[in-house]
Amino acid sequence: MARRSIPTNFSPTRWRKSSYSGSESGSCLEVQDHHPTSVPVRDSKVPGGPTLLIPAPGWSTFIDAVRDGSL
Repeated sequence: MARRSIPTNFSPTRWRKSSYSGSESGSCLEVQDHHPTSVPVRDSKVPGGPTLLIPAPGWSTFIDAVRDGSL
């Protein structure tokens, strides 16, 4: 799958910490909601770093796999 990045100043909505990142201060994933075709994702520890656009169907598949414990 090809990865595309978007500028970090692209922010029609606010970044939020993913509920799957846990409460520890280590590995934290931030996402933006309400994008029709993709989910912007970034590392919260590097907010000026790269942002990945993950196709919405792929993100849904990933979240389902996390929820059912298959990952």
